[in-house]
Amino acid sequence: MYLLRRAWAELRNEVFVLPSRTLVLAWAIRLLALPVVYDDPYVLRVLTMTCIFAIFGASWDLLAGYTGQVNFGHALFFGAGAYTSALMSQRLGINPWATIWAGAAVASLFGFLVGYLCLRLRGSYLSLATLAFPLITVGLLFAFPGFSGGELGISPVRRLMLAPVGNYYLAAISMLVIVFALWALANSRFGIVLHAIRDDEVAARASGINTPRYKLAVFSLSAAAAGFSGALFAHYLRVAGPSSLEVALSFQAVIWGVFGGVATIYGPVAAVFMLYPLTEWLGGFKAFGELRVLLFAVIVLLVLLFIPGGLARWLRDKMETECPRCKQRNGAWRSLCRLCRATLKTEVARAQGLIRHQ
Repeated sequence: MYLLRRAWAELRNEVFVLPSRTLVLAWAIRLLALPVVYDDPYVLRVLTMTCIFAIFGASWDLLAGYTGQVNFGHALFFGAGAYTSALMSQRLGINPWATIWAGAAVASLFGFLVGYLCLRLRGSYLSLATLAFPLITVGLLFAFPGFSGGELGISPVRRLMLAPVGNYYLAAISMLVIVFALWALANSRFGIVLHAIRDDEVAARASGINTPRYKLAVFSLSAAAAGFSGALFAHYLRVAGPSSLEVALSFQAVIWGVFGGVATIYGPVAAVFMLYPLTEWLGGFKAFGELRVLLFAVIVLLVLLFIPGGLARWLRDKMETECPRCKQRNGAWRSLCRLCRATLKTEVARAQGLIRHQ
């Protein structure tokens, strides 16, 4: 009973007080309950892939959004996790439930090495440098086809679960756990330090922050999450090929991050759940054909033009407002802050409008 009371208190005081968190909770419950009421294999396949790519998009946002280190080669970590898990499973006969963690570990090592080599670079120089790593890796894979499978990749890879529902739940639960962990990390003291490094690294270093250590840590953590998603991808599709290292996949993560809202973690996740099923749905119409890519580009362009902060952040700001004193978020309908009881900006603006009108 104590645990139930504690859980209810957390929900009442931390979740139900904000509409955005309430919507996220409702979305998570619907995501987990979907196979119970609708178990169409095609829909489950699309949503399974969506959950895998959501982990990948959130991992990019932790690195690029919170530290400002925009990585154009993030697919390197995705492919490292996919190839490592596939090789260990097929060639060494190791249980796939162990190889996915090995894939995440190897991807984390790749992230540490890339971060170490690019430590002194910033801005566009860092982005262009990271872009070279997946290209070099693809060249190495093609140079040793007996080991990597060349253009065909490694197949068949053993699946983690045989049934579509089992694969769906594995991807969905993994996505919810990893995304929540990344969000909690980004909102901790560690995330505050990352914000300081992104805004002014020189000032952060002058304050005594060991910025190289934090940058290497976030490179490794982001790569580990991307590698885990890559390992799930390889075992679900039963193949690990050069497509998991494509530059297009890296830019896809950038699009998801900008579309949903950078430095939020949940923004890229929302973008993946909007855009990936949309492109799959449009692909089912012969009338669209190749035009679905054009429609996708137009949708993204409209969001970038009219909602530069990202769609998820724009929706949250419509439902909530920030307290000018304690910086805590409140429902848009509240006139006083739920914590410090300060008058919210909406009420101040309303009062100023009445004064001008008089």
